[in-house]
Amino acid sequence: MNVLNITDQLLLVDETPLNPQALAHNAQEAAAAFIAAGTAANTVRSYRSALAYWSAWLQLRYGQALGDAPLPPAVAIQFVLDHLARPLADGRWTHLLPPSIDAALVAARVKAKVGPLAFNTVSHRLAVLGKWHRINEWDSPSEAPALKTLLREARKAQSRQGVAVRKKTALVLEPLQALLATCDDGVRGIRDRALLLMAWSGGGRRRSEVVGLQLGDVRRLDADTWLYTLGNTKTETGGMRREKPLRGPAAQALSSWLAVAPANSGPLFRRLYRGDKVGAAGLSADQVARIVQRRAKLAGLEGDWGAHSLRSGFVTEAGRQGVPLGEVMAMTEHRSVTTVMGYFQAGSLLSSRATTLMATADNNSESVETITRSDDCI
Repeated sequence: MNVLNITDQLLLVDETPLNPQALAHNAQEAAAAFIAAGTAANTVRSYRSALAYWSAWLQLRYGQALGDAPLPPAVAIQFVLDHLARPLADGRWTHLLPPSIDAALVAARVKAKVGPLAFNTVSHRLAVLGKWHRINEWDSPSEAPALKTLLREARKAQSRQGVAVRKKTALVLEPLQALLATCDDGVRGIRDRALLLMAWSGGGRRRSEVVGLQLGDVRRLDADTWLYTLGNTKTETGGMRREKPLRGPAAQALSSWLAVAPANSGPLFRRLYRGDKVGAAGLSADQVARIVQRRAKLAGLEGDWGAHSLRSGFVTEAGRQGVPLGEVMAMTEHRSVTTVMGYFQAGSLLSSRATTLMATADNNSESVETITRSDDCI
């Protein structure tokens, strides 16, 4: 397969001026399809950003708009070739996006800096393009065999060159305890402790789910147990409300937070102002990530921490402690076993006997030596 020949199906241009008004309009129209499909608000924001980038790139690269017709696989393949760096024989790296277009994308504020994109970013934008096509009942260019082959080979090439796919560090039990130990700074610490334990112990909740919780979504079952209710989430958009338990330290932390921040309605987790004054406005999803990062820094922890560290850490720790996968997924509400399995297996292997074979062999050797010495004494 020669993907470079496939992209010759459409004419590439690199001097088309960018129309900001058309860019915003096209991206907004595309994002409206996700809103109509009931996609979670936080996810729509992520999708809108990706679609704005697609709209700008299409204008600049092909002189076309992100409009009312499906895109051919050749366009998706060119997108990968433009944005993923690949190694050359002389050790240099290259990608096909012309510098003038790269600079224009940065100037339009749809791209942070010039240069190639990370593999995860390219994959996400291809996934958004695919979902947009499926919502419109079009054949998705993201499903083209040539594109899948290209992505697979690109990932292998980057991996061979030591370019790892970036993942947030999993917040398992020990680093979580280190974060919680920093939560001794008054009302802010009480709030952050409750938030961290709600997100972690409550099933590895996504940041959008945490900030979306309202006071009416929680109810106390007994002295050591709260129940909280989830509505629409990234994977559950049918409106069905589900209750999840919050027990032990997490329940106690929630009780402490509600005691210092009493209210009858509004967001469960609210912003704080000078003098530890609790406001009425809820936290944003980005603030959840910043809380994790701030607490990790205070704890002196190395790693790439973020809001997803809570979710991946919950699954990894469940694997460490031997919790059945089905029970874990009932809490996290993962739809894909493949998605959750990587974290779960990593946790399971940490406590597996297969990781301590040398220690076991050394212990057996010591036992044999002891028996031998005993026999000598006899």
